[in-house]
Amino acid sequence: MGLPSLILCLVVGISDGDTLTARCGEPGQYEQVKVRLAGIDAPERKQPYGTRARQALAELTFQKQAKLDCPKTDRYLRKVCTVWVAPTSVPDGPQTLDAGLAMVAQGMAWWYRAYSRDQTPEARGQYEFAEQEARAKRVGLWADREAVAPWEWRKLARPS
Repeated sequence: MGLPSLILCLVVGISDGDTLTARCGEPGQYEQVKVRLAGIDAPERKQPYGTRARQALAELTFQKQAKLDCPKTDRYLRKVCTVWVAPTSVPDGPQTLDAGLAMVAQGMAWWYRAYSRDQTPEARGQYEFAEQEARAKRVGLWADREAVAPWEWRKLARPS
């Protein structure tokens, strides 16, 4: 079954700080969907802050209804989505919190500039500002002055 671009799902699993599993569809016709959060790159699981980033995404999204906006599929066949959930302060409210933007604001992920062209100009501005604020306040991974971006860490971890 092909998913429409915008769909309501239940978050049922967290792989790492930028990947989750959602159960979408009607009862009896559920589809498990692997979702890569658009616009961010979080530390890998074995990288410093990797476990904390996974926990942060779980706190934001796990067992919550999420509105997924998935315009793309990546090379690993994951849906690349903006994931909207109800804020923790209003758990039964509408899905108005962009989980990726929240991860950047908490210092648990980088704004993934390499894919910024896939974002709206408004989203680019929000993500850039959130990262600048997190860096300036030294929250999350920005407390580490030597924080290594995940795309750099993956290059270093690859055997030559």
